[in-house]
Amino acid sequence: MNSLAAGLVGLVAALHLYFLVLEMLLWTKPYGRRVFGLTVEKAEMTKTLAMNQGLYNGFLAAGLIWGLVSGDFAVKNFFLICVIVAGVFGALTVSRKILWVQALPAVLALALSAAA
Repeated sequence: MNSLAAGLVGLVAALHLYFLVLEMLLWTKPYGRRVFGLTVEKAEMTKTLAMNQGLYNGFLAAGLIWGLVSGDFAVKNFFLICVIVAGVFGALTVSRKILWVQALPAVLALALSAAA
């Protein structure tokens, strides 16, 4: 895999680690509430759901890191496809911004990885 493709896969993994931190640790803090546009009450009510979502983002990051470290094309691509599906679903159900923040980097990483 070329270094640009590996860098993009690493970026997607880093984004999902960031999402994990936002959702599991910062959801009810001022920064987390500002990122997601939440009131104190809404953040407290949805804290458990956000922690669960953050854990799933951690699994996506772990799978991408596993694919990078092992050099296993199938593992890396499987997790990139999972990220793309999650991003498209999030864009359809929550916010179109998710398409650009989550799915687009994964699509680019997948395309470069396939071309490498």
